[in-house]
Amino acid sequence: MDNDKYAVEMLNITKTFNNGAIVANDDLTLKVKKNHIHALVGENGAGKSTLMSILFGMYQPTSGEIKINGDPVIITDPIKANQYGIGMVHQHFKLVDVMKVWENIALGVEDTTMGMFTNAAKIKRKITKIMDQYGLYVDLNAKIEDISVGMQQRVEIIKILYRDADIIVFDEPTAVLTPKEIDNLLEIMENLKAKGKTIIFITHKLDEIKKVADEATVIRLGKNVKDFKVSELKGNELGEAMVGRKLVEVKNKNHDYSDKVVLNVINLTAKKESDKRINAVENLSLQVHEGEILAVAGVEGNGQKELIEAITGLTKPTTGAVVFNGINITNAPIKKRYEMGMSHIPEDRHKYGMIMDFNVLDNIVLQSVGDKPFARAGFSNKNEIDKYGRQIIKQYDVRGARNGMAVSSGLSGGNQQKFVVGREITRPHDLLVVVQPTRGLDIGAIEYIHSQILEEKNKNKAVLLVSYELGEVMSLADNIAVINDGKIVKVLPAATAKREEIGALMGGAGQED
Repeated sequence: MDNDKYAVEMLNITKTFNNGAIVANDDLTLKVKKNHIHALVGENGAGKSTLMSILFGMYQPTSGEIKINGDPVIITDPIKANQYGIGMVHQHFKLVDVMKVWENIALGVEDTTMGMFTNAAKIKRKITKIMDQYGLYVDLNAKIEDISVGMQQRVEIIKILYRDADIIVFDEPTAVLTPKEIDNLLEIMENLKAKGKTIIFITHKLDEIKKVADEATVIRLGKNVKDFKVSELKGNELGEAMVGRKLVEVKNKNHDYSDKVVLNVINLTAKKESDKRINAVENLSLQVHEGEILAVAGVEGNGQKELIEAITGLTKPTTGAVVFNGINITNAPIKKRYEMGMSHIPEDRHKYGMIMDFNVLDNIVLQSVGDKPFARAGFSNKNEIDKYGRQIIKQYDVRGARNGMAVSSGLSGGNQQKFVVGREITRPHDLLVVVQPTRGLDIGAIEYIHSQILEEKNKNKAVLLVSYELGEVMSLADNIAVINDGKIVKVLPAATAKREEIGALMGGAGQED
């Protein structure tokens, strides 16, 4: 094919780190046709984000060549990438927490008056036009630190659209979005394509690829595996090419559990974090039994965040009680809840799950670094920390961890998630509170994490699962508590629940006035 058919050609790209000790990309070639949506697929740590970071100028390739619209280029930094019409929505958000939404969107390309003063009104008008055009609404005056992960993702997308890029890289853009938001984003991608844009789409969700992508390139361990024309895909060949083996469906087929109540939430009311005048959760009650997986299903923003924060001690409820193993822990500190046997996999792994500048080992023993066997007489027991941490790294296939010595911020999002999940499941506990456990994980890792959650049930642990993935809820749960507007609308047995019924309840059907 002629080169003028390609918007992007990354030819024989190799990228190594630590003087060649780590090979992220190994003689990798990617060719993306103009005005196409091209999916880049692979396991966590396969080298996808590194390759796209090279395209965006954040890394320089160790060897290889890049062509944009047929012309050889050297992309030295993101500013240069922008000049070549390349924009990137990053997996790890590039936002300033203390600044407002509109300030983040326009940062670096602000409209000014007299070359001195930021023209906020003009900027907001332009952003509002983009939001109206693509259905991506956010509160422009809110601070980034006060909005949800899903809203932060929207800000990143709007930021790219604000810069009028012709080649747009989406790095796991749907990992934190609700089903409705995902559908909206996929429509946006198709609209962008219809207007002549070229899109590179990194995702682990195979159904999304089949909906919008024209081609897909699979990479594994930094190398090309295969290129696919999406319309010709058969069965599960894309997923199996990703992991290099047959995939096994993981499903809860045994819905028996004990009568013993491990977690009892009684008439709980909690305020919205962003507006203390409004109840996010109102008079909500639920129970989780020993050996039960209770899933809370609902559209994001219906009180799940505040419910989980009240249960885990991150916030104090206004009224009601949280009873764990028969003890009222409503006002107990977080450390006390951990000591009593509560584990928590948070939705926002960066904010609540780890300290980004710590290495992997330190993060794995974060809650118990001062306890035996990880400390003796006030001093860290490095051998025990190493042994314990490396066991989790190996069991959960945390790639790029360098035996736990890698700084956590340097890992891919999926590998960060894997060690947080591994830490919380491995530590002694009676209750596992888990929110979005497979966010950003590839299909092979999802399969493994799902099997570990089901193993929790087999060990008679109580599991409270919050997930915006309806397929995940229906595969794992014994019972499904549907939440809408801060209230449990109905609790359904998962064995007989229908997707359509759950969807209707999530939308408010059956909610009492």
